[in-house]
Parts: sequence; C-alpha cells; structure tokens
Amino acid sequence: MQYLALIYAEDGAGPNPGDPDWDAYMAGYFAATKTYKDSGVYRGGEALQHTSTATSVRIRDGKTETMDGPFAETKERLGGFYLLDCKDLDQAIEMAALIPTARHGTVELRPIMQIPGDE
Repeated sequence: MQYLALIYAEDGAGPNPGDPDWDAYMAGYFAATKTYKDSGVYRGGEALQHTSTATSVRIRDGKTETMDGPFAETKERLGGFYLLDCKDLDQAIEMAALIPTARHGTVELRPIMQIPGDE
C-alpha cells in the first residue's frame, strides 16, 4: 500500500539553515531517505519551497482564478513529502517516525487511493 507522508511544521520550529543544529537535522533526513531506499519502500520525496512561493488555482464559473499563497491558512505549513510503499499502516508509521520534523511538527500519513481501471 502506498502512503504519502506529508511533513508539516510551524515557521521557526526546528533548526533553520545556518543554525548550529542544521547539519545534524539534515543528516536525519538523509538517514531516513537511505533507510527508505535500502528497505525498498521509497517511491519519491521532495522538500518544498516556502508557502510564500505558492500559487493556488481554481476554476469558478468556467474561469481560472489564481491567488498567491496556499489554499488554506494554517499555523503549520507543508514543507515536503515522501511517497512510501509499505506493507501496512504499522510499517508506514514506523517509517514516518524517522522523519526529523516529527519531533517538532507533524507528519500526516495518507493512503494513496487505488482507482479501479487506473493502471
């Protein structure tokens, strides 16, 4: 079963580039990614630029509307994701616990919907 691990944190939570703990923090990400690849669950993942660079798009009455920023205002922002192929939710939770941001933010696990006929 594939799971999307969505990584959220409030601005300023956890180390930032240039902080003394930054290198160790990123080493945790590199270690998590290596574990995912070595165990065969890794299907992809990326860090995202700040929400201030986002553009939201929607269609209303046949017209395309855009707005700067994310669709929803929240305290925590989406900072990145992993796509993991795990045997079950327990393994997905175990893998999500390796993500360093889980210590000061939130990792949301969402199962990927299997759509019949989409192969």
